[in-house]
Amino acid sequence: MKNYFTKQEKVRFQHVDYAGIVFYPRFLEMLNCLVEDWFEEALERPFSKMHETNGIPTVDLKIQFRNAARLGEILTKKLWVKELKNSSILCGFQFVNESENTVLEGEVTLVNVVFNPERNGIRAEPFTEEMKNKIKQYELYN
Repeated sequence: MKNYFTKQEKVRFQHVDYAGIVFYPRFLEMLNCLVEDWFEEALERPFSKMHETNGIPTVDLKIQFRNAARLGEILTKKLWVKELKNSSILCGFQFVNESENTVLEGEVTLVNVVFNPERNGIRAEPFTEEMKNKIKQYELYN
């Protein structure tokens, strides 16, 4: 069973190239929006508050482009946790079009970091137990 965090996004003119299909860097922006929404809506840790002292940078990203996404389509974006470590999360993600065809899928590794007081450096910081419990709700169960 997968406990997905799910959002929908309409492919807009701003996302597409001259051929009317999503320009691949826009998929990364859509993925980042999905992560940001997950943190705010499901984990109750909005970026606007978190980034005062902490961050959650992407340190590894694997993507496979399966099908084109076209102007006007509605994409269902899914995110789930594959592995939770002390200060990092490995998430799986999948974008599916209205015909249930996978458009994009892959994995993203996020690391919980804290800024030093001068904000000129960062270091990994363990997740709190409360945060780990929230994240675990989206783990992949076999």
